Amino acid sequence: MTNKQTKFIFITGGVVSSLGKGLASAALASILQGRGFKVRLRKLDPYLNIDPGTMSPYQHGEVFVTDDGTEADLDLGHYERFSGVAATKYDSTTSGKIYQSVINKERRGEYLGATIQVVPHVTNEIKNFILSNLSDEDFVLCEIGGTVGDIEGQPYLEAIRQIAYDLGRERVMFIHLTLLPYIPTAGELKTKPTQHSVKKLQEYGIQPDMLLCRSQMPIEDSEKKKLALFCNIKKENVITALDVSNIYEVPLAYAKEGIDRAVCNHFGIECNEHHSDLSKWQKIVDIVKNPQGSVRVAVVGKYTQLLEAYKSLHEAIKHGAISCRLKADIAWIDSELLEKDEPERYLKDVQGIIVPGGFGKRGTQGKINAITYAREHNIPFLGICFGMQMAVIETMRNVAGIQDADTTEFNPVCTPVVGLMREWDKGGQKEFRKQGDDLGGTMRLGAYPCVLKESSKVSKIYGAHEISERHRHRYEVNINYEDVLKKNGMVISGKSPDGQLPEIVERTDHPWFIGVQFHPELKSKPFAPHPLFVDLIKTAAKIK
Repeated sequence: MTNKQTKFIFITGGVVSSLGKGLASAALASILQGRGFKVRLRKLDPYLNIDPGTMSPYQHGEVFVTDDGTEADLDLGHYERFSGVAATKYDSTTSGKIYQSVINKERRGEYLGATIQVVPHVTNEIKNFILSNLSDEDFVLCEIGGTVGDIEGQPYLEAIRQIAYDLGRERVMFIHLTLLPYIPTAGELKTKPTQHSVKKLQEYGIQPDMLLCRSQMPIEDSEKKKLALFCNIKKENVITALDVSNIYEVPLAYAKEGIDRAVCNHFGIECNEHHSDLSKWQKIVDIVKNPQGSVRVAVVGKYTQLLEAYKSLHEAIKHGAISCRLKADIAWIDSELLEKDEPERYLKDVQGIIVPGGFGKRGTQGKINAITYAREHNIPFLGICFGMQMAVIETMRNVAGIQDADTTEFNPVCTPVVGLMREWDKGGQKEFRKQGDDLGGTMRLGAYPCVLKESSKVSKIYGAHEISERHRHRYEVNINYEDVLKKNGMVISGKSPDGQLPEIVERTDHPWFIGVQFHPELKSKPFAPHPLFVDLIKTAAKIK
């Protein structure tokens, strides 16, 4: 498009929660990219938390962190993995942030004495978020969190209705993701819940332009006609969203259903079949369906009952395996089990061990026991964030013999191998923290540079001298114990540019034993797997 004006696509959800709006948004974005369009993805969450940073993983799943240090919904991870577009603080908001901004403006007198109301003040703040900080994007896809009918989501629906009014319907499209449940006794899919969900949307002044219908079986033409008629939608815009065996099939499945043609037709854009390139997704799906072997990796964590808590890690392991044309067989092991039983029972059949991040003391000894097992049995090991800290403590206790080595997070009277960060450098500015600060947004968050030690294993893996990775933590390995660690087989092979903050450790007496203070899983993508996961899988699978 020349002289283009950015088009906006709003994705809402109905009938039930957890239908996969984030994945649907990400998949649609990747399909539009396959046609050569520039896309941007945004998430608007109606909950009152400022961000998910202080929410339990069991409540919310993983907290995704962007380069600029925004703690965001895990759907932003889907957005980045599928589109390759790095998310920023301008791509994630919550009702907490919206209301906080409105109240701050009221306190400063910016509303000139007006009575502050949801309409227009809150809705205007939402509209400003959606429309601001854009450049030359062809499409901006905005996912509205929650389910239509939720009371907290109403201001968002009103805001996007107003955007359609302000910009004109030729620049706005509404996609409603819904569920067609199958009733076995009736032997048919039911359209009535979707009809009711659309009616609710229409009550808010929104007429969906497309239905994306989740279903476990193909939708008959008669059902599509019924939905089209009663929901006031073109039949060709009733798109089947069939369940698929892996998430990387979704772009191919949606494209096969004609979702990109329907979007182009809605906006009056010429749609030529030959301009669509989804070959990278086809290649990934082919490998997933036809692996040349498998590799078994254990993840020893404390939130393993809810795998959404490790969403990016799960995908990053799969990306590493895909790059080796392998299937990743992941064993999710509750670290507390390794405190009650011998680790051998759970780890004897694995080829690699990962200890991920986490907060709180529960399950800590189980993580240390897993690390000991990996070290003593020469099993490839990756420690991430808290997992790296536990690896350092394990070496200090079990190799150096310093039994009271610990983190001050749990034990204020110890040999403080890991301690609370008081200050650090961010972009040339000093950041300060102290005990008792608010929990939200007070960690070392976002991308920081790391200088790698020459001839170290990680420098070979990355093929670089300096890297940038994303962080989310409050406590830091104490650089003062560098010599003790080195004498006991563990070298600090990556540091902050000023040399004060250990970023990476590795054992020189082990085939593959690496701990990183950052979260490499946050930057891994199916078509650009993170080098640490690629090399871990290669080593675990004994690929030369």
